[in-house]
Amino acid sequence: MCRSIVQLRGVGPTREEIEAAALQFVRKVSGYRQPSRANTEVFEAAVGDIADVTERLLASLVVRS
Repeated sequence: MCRSIVQLRGVGPTREEIEAAALQFVRKVSGYRQPSRANTEVFEAAVGDIADVTERLLASLVVRS
């Protein structure tokens, strides 16, 4: 699953691309491709949290040319 996560640093990723990477990460860590109804809320919250942190990380990185 994680093999499909692309490097986002330096490419000016969109929120959609960041969320797609976050989704792949949560799928890998949780072991769920699609969570049950009981886990959907927490699964989606995790994707959003990871996407937020990823945006902050990418905005804060110093990229050398």
